[in-house]
Amino acid sequence: MDLISALQFLRLDEIPEAWVEAVWDLEFTEGKPLDDTIEEELAAWPVFLGQKLLLRHQVPPFQHEENPRESIWTILGDNGVSIRSLVAVLSVFVQAGKAKGANVQQRVNGLYAASLYLLLLGIPGSIANKVFHEVLLDTCSDLTSHCWPQDSGKKRKKDSLKSSQADGKRSKPQRKDAREMKMDDAEEEEEEEEYHFSGQDLMKMRDAVTFLVQSLLRLLQTFPLKDRPHSASNCIRIFSKLLYFEPVIGELTFAAERDVAKLRTVPEMAFYGLQLLCSPKHGDQKESLQTLFHRLLYVILMMNKGNSRKPSLLVPNQANLATRDQAIQFVCYLVGELKELALPVLQILLQHICFQMVEKNEYRTHGAQAVGMLTSRMANTDYACFIKWLFKFSRNSKMVHRLFSIDVVMVLLEQQERTEEYQDPELSCFLPHKFLIQNLLFARRVDESPTVQGHALACLAQCLELPSLNITRAVHTLFSATPAVTVRETSECHLKDFCHRCWAAFCTHVQELVACSYFLEMLLLHCIYILKAAKENLALLLRRAKNSKTNVRKSALQALLGLLKHGVIPMSCENLGTLSERCRDPAVSVKKKALQCVGELLAAKPECREVQKVWLQGVVPAVVDSENSVQDKALEALDQVLLSQIKPYSASSHMSVSQRLTWDLLDLLCNECQNLSQYFSRAFTMWSKQNKFTSAFVTNLVSHTEADHAAGAWLLLSKVVTSSHKVPYGKILDTWDTMDVNVTTCCHILCVIGDIAAHLNEDTKDRIVADLMSWLKTFTLSLEVISAAVETLYQLGKNEDIKQTQAFLDQHCGDLVSVCEAYLANIILSENGTQNLNEEMMVKYLHTLGVASLHCPTKVGKRTVLLVESVLTTHSDKLPASLPLSQFKANSLPTRVRAHGVITLGKMCLQDEELVHRYLPVFARELEVGTEVAVRNNVVVIMCDMCVRYTNIVDHYIPNISACLRDSDAVIREQTLIMLTNLLQEEFVKWKGSLFFRFMVALVDPDPAIASLCEYCLLHLLLKKTPEMFSQHFIECIFHFNSYNKHSSYNKFPQTEREKVQFSLKGAQHREKRFRIYHFLLEHFTDAQRFNITNKINQTILACFADEELPLDADGAEILSETFSILSLKEMKVQAILTPAGEEPEEENMATMAKAVLQAAQKKVVSQVQKKAFMENTVPLIISLKNLLEEKRSPVLKDLMAYLQVKMQDYRNEVKEFFSGDEQLAAEVEFALKMSEREREVQKQMENCSLTEKTKTPPAQRSQLCLPESCAHVTYHLCPKPIKYTSVIHTVCIHICVYSMYSLCLGEAFCGKWNVQSPLRQKKRSSRV
Repeated sequence: MDLISALQFLRLDEIPEAWVEAVWDLEFTEGKPLDDTIEEELAAWPVFLGQKLLLRHQVPPFQHEENPRESIWTILGDNGVSIRSLVAVLSVFVQAGKAKGANVQQRVNGLYAASLYLLLLGIPGSIANKVFHEVLLDTCSDLTSHCWPQDSGKKRKKDSLKSSQADGKRSKPQRKDAREMKMDDAEEEEEEEEYHFSGQDLMKMRDAVTFLVQSLLRLLQTFPLKDRPHSASNCIRIFSKLLYFEPVIGELTFAAERDVAKLRTVPEMAFYGLQLLCSPKHGDQKESLQTLFHRLLYVILMMNKGNSRKPSLLVPNQANLATRDQAIQFVCYLVGELKELALPVLQILLQHICFQMVEKNEYRTHGAQAVGMLTSRMANTDYACFIKWLFKFSRNSKMVHRLFSIDVVMVLLEQQERTEEYQDPELSCFLPHKFLIQNLLFARRVDESPTVQGHALACLAQCLELPSLNITRAVHTLFSATPAVTVRETSECHLKDFCHRCWAAFCTHVQELVACSYFLEMLLLHCIYILKAAKENLALLLRRAKNSKTNVRKSALQALLGLLKHGVIPMSCENLGTLSERCRDPAVSVKKKALQCVGELLAAKPECREVQKVWLQGVVPAVVDSENSVQDKALEALDQVLLSQIKPYSASSHMSVSQRLTWDLLDLLCNECQNLSQYFSRAFTMWSKQNKFTSAFVTNLVSHTEADHAAGAWLLLSKVVTSSHKVPYGKILDTWDTMDVNVTTCCHILCVIGDIAAHLNEDTKDRIVADLMSWLKTFTLSLEVISAAVETLYQLGKNEDIKQTQAFLDQHCGDLVSVCEAYLANIILSENGTQNLNEEMMVKYLHTLGVASLHCPTKVGKRTVLLVESVLTTHSDKLPASLPLSQFKANSLPTRVRAHGVITLGKMCLQDEELVHRYLPVFARELEVGTEVAVRNNVVVIMCDMCVRYTNIVDHYIPNISACLRDSDAVIREQTLIMLTNLLQEEFVKWKGSLFFRFMVALVDPDPAIASLCEYCLLHLLLKKTPEMFSQHFIECIFHFNSYNKHSSYNKFPQTEREKVQFSLKGAQHREKRFRIYHFLLEHFTDAQRFNITNKINQTILACFADEELPLDADGAEILSETFSILSLKEMKVQAILTPAGEEPEEENMATMAKAVLQAAQKKVVSQVQKKAFMENTVPLIISLKNLLEEKRSPVLKDLMAYLQVKMQDYRNEVKEFFSGDEQLAAEVEFALKMSEREREVQKQMENCSLTEKTKTPPAQRSQLCLPESCAHVTYHLCPKPIKYTSVIHTVCIHICVYSMYSLCLGEAFCGKWNVQSPLRQKKRSSRV
């Protein structure tokens, strides 16, 4: 059957001519119904036609010969086939297949009919025979998007979207506008009506789609679209959508000429079609590239442009990522083929990728990789132009743009550095990696957005891991001196010496420079600047580690770790201390990051003693962290570094680095880090519950007790012996018999003996007890060993029968008490006993007496107490409670002996309540008038210990203890703060009386360490227990710190005159301290507390002055003035109505939009409530107070107006409404607001016009561009001789050069033309951050 026979089935001669004309008149925009009979007859035809079309290559007219013997148009005309009718009938099938409810056959028929139309159109003479119609061409070309079922794809997409949401909240779907939501609803309704296609149906349609795309490619090979730009643009859009049709089999390749029949997948055909559309016969190549790259932009960004104005994100699954990679390869291929023609458009594509990037990390990463791949195809000139543009882009006002510029820099740094010499000096500076690091990456460390700051610091740490030596040198330059100047020379003395040496060298060898001495000055300034800039950069990094934002602190720690690991900065106490300090950060994530950093640093520098200390100081205390996950991380680190490295000891074997590290760390715990012992013990308590210590582990430990590092082995044994069931007691006892070790190890051995005492026989116990008693009675042991020995004695005598245990203790400890009593009596009761006193021996006797008395209180008689009392005074009679110890006749005993006497007396009091009543007033008085620091410090300790045992008795003396928060000695203030915090935590002490206000005074302690400790105690220990604590005491703080007691309700708790003076912050000289306290309290208020405290201030302060309940005297004026200043603080504003700092995220999804809507509603409601409360409660009081202050001519009136000026900034246009009852006040407020705005404008203009500001180079660029102006005077102090030829003109020249170079870097970057304009041209302005 030939073609004509196949076309006869269409019965074109029976088609009414009117119907054909009507279809053509409708421009093929809608279907025109045919006669029902004709439609039924035509229904079966396309099957045969399809079979016929499959044999199209056998039909000569369909072959693309230049001079066919007989035209197809002649054949059709000779056989009476109407072209217009044929096209009209084909459009019927196309419209039917395009319909939403079309079945499989209709869709296949429509696709084949569209293919036939495209084939006809591609035959020479189609234009002359009026086959071409632009609308029908576009409809047939785009028929795939209508015929291929989209429901399955949508469902898969939704499923994958849900799965991505499960991975993290940043993968949520994008917000849809109302139009998109309506479209989605309509699509859901249509999906219910659509057919469910089988696999066989999909294969049929896929074959038809493939045939249609091949037909379109054949059309583009012969049919030029140069005069039809709309159709060419439409084809680009269609092919761009087909890139997602199916995965590509094998590796995708591109070539100029390809056989369409050999293309296996639709995406391959689509790429070939896009390639054809870039040829000159389809229009201007540059415009075609612009349109094509604009479409591929969204493929690279993994976005779906659709018909909506704002593109939506695609799920970054494997299929979309593969399509994105193929699109990038295709762009690189086109750039390689078209070269100079494509490079300007590539620049614009790169700019649009940067401008349209979203904030999500995954998309930014893929986008940066795309930029890196595309820039790799650029020559040095174009690459430098792009870097110049990127430099300006990195200062864009949008946070996401600055963030993405950092990602791009990191990708570019992974590429090979462009070292080829460059002719253009204006662009050559942009080629080195050093420019990327110092001017783009490191410049963002001072960004206004914490997110950008953190990302820049994290990437800076990654730079040091890159293999490039130039990158490492660039980072070294930022934080250390040049190779000629080491880090140690950064101190001022070394800096001065270095400059002297430079001067001497130049004077000796380069006499010619004397005439041009300003060059020497510039050189010296440059050297000075490099050294100082490195110091400032490090200081800034350390400050970032304490930033208020969590992610900034984490990134700063990562950067600090990298600098320390690679030796860029020294292992100083300050640098390492920052890491250990952040292990106690308030944020859990920062604590974990810090633990990870100290672990990595220890792994990199295992032999560094300072690093070992920092690791212990950071990890060991974390085992008692309030967060379980931090505890687990710390325990895991300790287990990995310490426990897992305990192997059997052999003198002949060599220990590995990790084993050596383990024993070095244990040695530190035994010596320099003994303060970590309690935390270390807590770790073993947790491990014991996990049955972690096996008999093999203990045996391995015991084997190390004979090695050089035996101290560490005994430390571990003292912790694990109680948790192990099988212990080699014999080896431990052998060590006991031959013990000759230091104090710390001796304490650990005694602890081990006490732990295994229950497993020893009676003979062994008696032998050890005898040894202990003989040692104790010699009083040659250290204080630590005495305490450990008495505790071991208790463990050896411990019995199930409590009476037997007490009898044992009474016998042995009582013996010790008797010996100590006899010694004290010999010293104190003898007339010349104190003349030849051995202070060390006296301390040991007192300490032994105190330790032993705790175990045998019945053996402590009145004579013993009086003897200890006599250590403090010369009196043996009962001390009057009204007099302090120091007011009795002074004895000749040293302060150290008296301090230990206080501790011993306190231990006796803990066992006898009568002694507490007797000596507690004496201790309290000693705190008040005592002069010896050690004595008063120990008095604080024993009084707080008594508070735990005798809470009700000591409660009356809490004011005496808290008064030590203003002690003259910092040690006592710190000790008191710690002890009171512990008592408040355990609720042995309540927030009564003046205790809260004394804690507030500690916040402004002259010692910054104590002030910081107080802040930590209040925020992280006490506020969690009492959340309303700050708001409950805030108003009373105003009266208390100003020593104002005329109010009927506030500042009425009892205080002595001495305490009032001691804790008073009254007066202008203490105003700054008072407001530091107010700021601290208000910063940690909730919005509800801020709102309530404002109303309470109105009622209790402003109303009292307005009603003249409180006199407006000098003290009252100070209170009222301070109240207005407090109300003007920004911390008093409800945070819900404040605009958060920084930019809003660029992306919008369901969660962020819901949150934004909720915040907007909350802000509106809160603002209305606050406005109503201000009008009803505050405004009447303000008007009354203003009239009163004017009447009394009080200077507080200016504070009232200042408050109104601040308050009315939020209600700028409602002043008259607020003060409708006082027109004069309304006019004054409006005038004040206008004057304030004018002052701000003038100040802003002055700053903009300042020469210093204009010529000031941003911090990130100074090291590359110029010398700092602030260094201009330094040379004269550092040089041995003054430079005669230096003048102000030279300095001005330097400024001009600097400004010129800086302008060069910020100059107008390259911007090509897009069909929708370049991004920079779209923006009216781009503010520099």
